[in-house]
Amino acid sequence: MSDKNIKKRILFIVNPISGSRRRRNYVQLINDNVDRNKYDINITLTKYAGHAIEISREAVQDRYDVIVAVGGDGTVNEVASQMINSNSTLGIIPGGSGNGLARHLNIPLITLRAINLLNKGVVTKIDTATANGKPFISIAGVGFDALVAKKFAESPRRGFLTYFRIAANEFLNYKPKKYTLLFDEGLYIKRHAFFISFANSNQFGYNAKIAPNAMLNDGKIDICIAQKPNVFQTPVVANLLLLKLIDKSPLMDIIPSTGVTIIRKKNKVVNIDGEPIKLNKKLVIKVIPSSLKVIIPQNGTK
Repeated sequence: MSDKNIKKRILFIVNPISGSRRRRNYVQLINDNVDRNKYDINITLTKYAGHAIEISREAVQDRYDVIVAVGGDGTVNEVASQMINSNSTLGIIPGGSGNGLARHLNIPLITLRAINLLNKGVVTKIDTATANGKPFISIAGVGFDALVAKKFAESPRRGFLTYFRIAANEFLNYKPKKYTLLFDEGLYIKRHAFFISFANSNQFGYNAKIAPNAMLNDGKIDICIAQKPNVFQTPVVANLLLLKLIDKSPLMDIIPSTGVTIIRKKNKVVNIDGEPIKLNKKLVIKVIPSSLKVIIPQNGTK
């Protein structure tokens, strides 16, 4: 039997409570639309926070060819974190609120189209990164960004309106924090910043592009250091995010780097692919080049 006739083993790890839209019957959609001439299909649903990590780790050990994260950026992080430098390939069916990584990779947000991509897409390698050894695939951050992620995670409601409401409520009273940054390339910066994002992909989600020129295959992350806008500047900054022009703002410095060490005053929450995690006041951010195989559209991605 030729290699072309050998079916690949594919596992779908489904987060059944991801996102804000009406719950879709992912199991039926997968069973009805995945190419069975190409794949032997298995599907499992997560039951608790961190369950996808356990399932993905076992799937890598079992040498699954493709492991698909069905959910938002948090689910993608849990699944992909166990696949770094493995032989398994990541697939994504977006089911979250922001879906930042999927948007960057041009993966369709419509479920049927995302499933069809698994049937017809191509495989590429992308970079991943770590914060104190904790993997992130898309974006991490400290400051206001991390505070909003924490409040969002605590909210019973999901979606952009909830995210926007939390950001608006916290904005006025939030004071910029002091950070010291030492880049691998030797640059040394001290700055009071509203937030600092470590962008492997180009956006938070919702097409809000914090690092318009970020690429997933350049061996670097974009360190985005933001100053706090005043009330009159805020609408302008929001528009620049959506128009992929935030790098033109005098309130934003974006510095590509292979890695950076950040010193904060306290051990506080860090936004790791949309999930708030408390880490030490000293953060070491590192890039792991070309460390994750992922299925993307034929026309490719940045």
